[in-house]
Amino acid sequence: MESAHDTAQAVISPSVGLFWRSPQPGAPPFTDVGAHVEPDDTVCIVEVMKLMNHVKAGIAGVVRSVEVENGAMVEHAQVLFVLDPAS
Repeated sequence: MESAHDTAQAVISPSVGLFWRSPQPGAPPFTDVGAHVEPDDTVCIVEVMKLMNHVKAGIAGVVRSVEVENGAMVEHAQVLFVLDPAS
């Protein structure tokens, strides 16, 4: 995140697994840069041993960045998205 006064919030991975931006191959992503999300909106899936964990935004805001490539392996607590909180 950028500065001491930056209010950006990170959405982090709940576990090690594969990062998926959409619910199935060929489907549009759950969200993208510039999109508004609500706390209960699913922003991605982290797949662990064929178990699909839906990751929620956690806050209302706008997606600033997507930090991981679709299909990439992620670590526990890795930053997946950066959100600017709604004011």
